[in-house]
Amino acid sequence: MNYLKKYCAVILLSFLFAAGIAAAGGSSDSKPIDYQWSVPGFTTDFTRMLINPDEILSGGPQKDGIPAIDNPLYTSLEDAAGWLEGNEPVILVRIGDKSRIYPLQILMWHEIINDELGGLPITVTFCPLCNTGIVFNRNFSGNTLDFGTTGHLRNSNLIMYDRQTESWWQQATGEAVIGEYAGKNLVMIPALTLSFSEAQTAAPTAVVISRETGFSRPYGQNPYTGYDTPGNKPFLFQGTIDTEHDAMDRVLVVKHKGEELIIAYSEVKDGGILQLSIAGDPVVLFWTSGASSALDAGRLSEGRDVGSLNAFISEVSDKSLAFSGTSAGLFMDAETGSTWSGSGIAIEGTLAGTRLTPVTAVQHFWFSAQAF
Repeated sequence: MNYLKKYCAVILLSFLFAAGIAAAGGSSDSKPIDYQWSVPGFTTDFTRMLINPDEILSGGPQKDGIPAIDNPLYTSLEDAAGWLEGNEPVILVRIGDKSRIYPLQILMWHEIINDELGGLPITVTFCPLCNTGIVFNRNFSGNTLDFGTTGHLRNSNLIMYDRQTESWWQQATGEAVIGEYAGKNLVMIPALTLSFSEAQTAAPTAVVISRETGFSRPYGQNPYTGYDTPGNKPFLFQGTIDTEHDAMDRVLVVKHKGEELIIAYSEVKDGGILQLSIAGDPVVLFWTSGASSALDAGRLSEGRDVGSLNAFISEVSDKSLAFSGTSAGLFMDAETGSTWSGSGIAIEGTLAGTRLTPVTAVQHFWFSAQAF
């Protein structure tokens, strides 16, 4: 069964199973337009649209047909290791001294988890079709928003809605494109996408989102088998794909102080390190092996090794660090000789225990990064 048929299958399955940092948010320069377009079942103010409705396609499910998780349950690292393989991709979120791990094997079937961490309401999102895992602050304009799935896509990317105003939000950008909040932007929270094994090392006191979600899903299985195979075309994508890279090549979009850079995994993989300056700040990207593709094999744990790529401010106590790779797949700074992991933590040497500050960065497929 090819990935298009698989996608249709997960749509049907999701439909049948459906049951039951402070932020003010920025604004875009676009002005909402009334396109005389609406979708039944929503109370959204459809007179306020930033995008042409011709760009919006139904993904198959109805509103909340892919159900978000609210107030998730948690389990220990030890218990999670009984069902979560070390190479499976996860999102690691750290706020203050609190860390939490969100497995893609769960997000694959729900796409949105409304949670609270370190006293901050957050929503953890994942769009399988674009490979975009993004964490947002749910505090917005004096309200705490809760998010669900609209069942619609734009440029193959998830469109979310908030339950308070039913404004529609583009997951890839965090911008409201329809409704009361049209033109406003959610604040992204830096997070790391990496293997469960590396996440455990980076956050040994973290808890993991439990499989006890209240929904019956085949967690651990990938309903999009073969989707990210090189040469494949993205599903429900109407845009033009720049041929500099294959549509399904993995890239990291680094966002820092109003600047954005798109960096392909292939640019960093061989040496494991890329050092650059963004908005005047020193930034380092670490690539490490050991993380499986969530969108390759029938089970996430059996996906090919695509590695992980994350970005950090490369300075400690206002002093810039220059890094080189080691034969063990780790990194060493020239200034102190300390050894660092791909999760930005010094594990040996003078700086042992020090953490580099993560930069907001979103993993995409190439076609998606170009579209947004």
